[in-house]
Amino acid sequence: MFAPQGPTFRELAVQALSSVERGYDLLAPKFDHTPFRTPQSVLTPVSRALLRLGPFDSGLDLCCGTGAGVGVLRQVCRERVTGVDISAGMLAVGRARERTTATAPRIDWVRADARALPFGPVFDLVASFGAFGHFLPRERPGLFAQVHSVLRPGGRFVFPIGAPPRPGSPAYWTLLAFDTAMRVRNALWRPPFVMYYRAFRLADVRAELARTGFAVRLHALPELGLRPDGSPRCRLVVATRSG
Repeated sequence: MFAPQGPTFRELAVQALSSVERGYDLLAPKFDHTPFRTPQSVLTPVSRALLRLGPFDSGLDLCCGTGAGVGVLRQVCRERVTGVDISAGMLAVGRARERTTATAPRIDWVRADARALPFGPVFDLVASFGAFGHFLPRERPGLFAQVHSVLRPGGRFVFPIGAPPRPGSPAYWTLLAFDTAMRVRNALWRPPFVMYYRAFRLADVRAELARTGFAVRLHALPELGLRPDGSPRCRLVVATRSG
């Protein structure tokens, strides 16, 4: 599951018993060698979809980690890309690995809580990859309102979302076991470490985005395959600020 350069079991245990911010600070130097980093197999189809939707002038990678999504935004934004994350350690790794060229947009790395973004409406595109499990369902309306507030009218908020695993499948039981373990951990230990991926359901998310003022469309990512019923395994949610 992990590359040889990845974290040891002991390091993961220490991270899991920390807060989200402290845990990711500790994991940051080895994060890119774990399955938690969004894989290129997801980043590439999203890049292609955004190239069809763009180009954009300025983009924000929400909860950017070490910058996997920043690389996507650099391909579709002409002027500026900003990565924002609560973990100073993750931002430091992203900044250290940044490769600049004369034609690439400028990159800024900003430490901030996604629930209180320190920007005005200056972005044409906000993207996020795999971060929403760190927010409780009751926090999502406020999070989406923050994203809405930093987008210009007509700006897009995009993120990939996978279809839920079939009940009874190995993936279903794996996610259920993971969520259960996290809930037990948080019932017994403080500070909490929020990571509940089964709570991020497409129907709920679409309704919350619409209530926030977004017009929502779904784009299939066919490169990621189809389910037995013919539906896509992964879609790109494209939420447009309508006013």
